[in-house]
Amino acid sequence: MFDILVYLFQNFSHADACPGPAQLALKLSAAGFEDEEISEALQWLDGLSQAGANGTPALAANGDSIRCFSPEELAKLNVESRGFLVFLESAGVLEPQMRELIIERAMALATRAVPLPRLKIIVLMVLWQQRQAMDTLILEELLSGNDAQHLH
Repeated sequence: MFDILVYLFQNFSHADACPGPAQLALKLSAAGFEDEEISEALQWLDGLSQAGANGTPALAANGDSIRCFSPEELAKLNVESRGFLVFLESAGVLEPQMRELIIERAMALATRAVPLPRLKIIVLMVLWQQRQAMDTLILEELLSGNDAQHLH
């Protein structure tokens, strides 16, 4: 699934440029992706689209606020992944609402854990879907990792 997400980022300037699910599935199949992978990616993207459209509740965060993770989130997001989210937020790349969307999409995965390289792809896709401008250094950091090696 993550290869498909990277493929979409490479081939479409933003989420609105993607064709509808049926046509996108055909394009992905023609590109050589497996049906099961395509289905999983389309479901995940649909969840991202719905979560992004619904928005997140207004969060009253100030400079002194901290995000406490639930036991389920702690189990799925390791220290390195949680630290990366804190880094992005402190660098001004993420606002609290965007962080929550990223956590929600990570929790939606069927895997037991989300290692940092995969979390980076989730962050990339959320920013891509939300049409957020990305600093070159942040983009390079998001594209670094095992799952995105072929982008360099």
